[in-house]
Amino acid sequence: MFIRIFKTIDRFFLHLEEWSLFITICLALFTAMANVILRKTTNDVSLYWSDEIVRKVIFIATYIGCVAAVRSRSLVRIDALPQMLPILKKPLTLFSHLVVLVFSLLMIYLGVQMAAMMYEDEYARTATLQIPEYFFYLVFPLMGIMMFLRTIIAIREDWSGKNDITGENN
Repeated sequence: MFIRIFKTIDRFFLHLEEWSLFITICLALFTAMANVILRKTTNDVSLYWSDEIVRKVIFIATYIGCVAAVRSRSLVRIDALPQMLPILKKPLTLFSHLVVLVFSLLMIYLGVQMAAMMYEDEYARTATLQIPEYFFYLVFPLMGIMMFLRTIIAIREDWSGKNDITGENN
């Protein structure tokens, strides 16, 4: 039962990660390219808001990319010691997962607080497009929830020695 739930969560998060990263990066790329083309081909036309879009897209892509890094086991962790002493691999991997769980819980807690604070501030808007800032701060709790669930799945896979999603042995 849990394996089926894990597979469903994994597939949903995978689609969410891939499509949100694809759409946001394309948005930044096309906005930046349009601005450069307009600046180089005309003398007086420029997209004054393109820099803001690119900054916000990089912000979103960074945090959603953290969730993808958990799935692919690409987060920074202790790597040399388990290679020298293989007996330490499981305990250090578990320690790494526990640190990620604590980090994700912190992101949920602080992200909700920061988003609520920005929601209460009627002047907290982006400089040029006047988008409410709390939209961007909602990325923190979303990322925290996704990282937490991904890490639980990773702990389960590491503990059993088998990737529940693909069926391969670790």
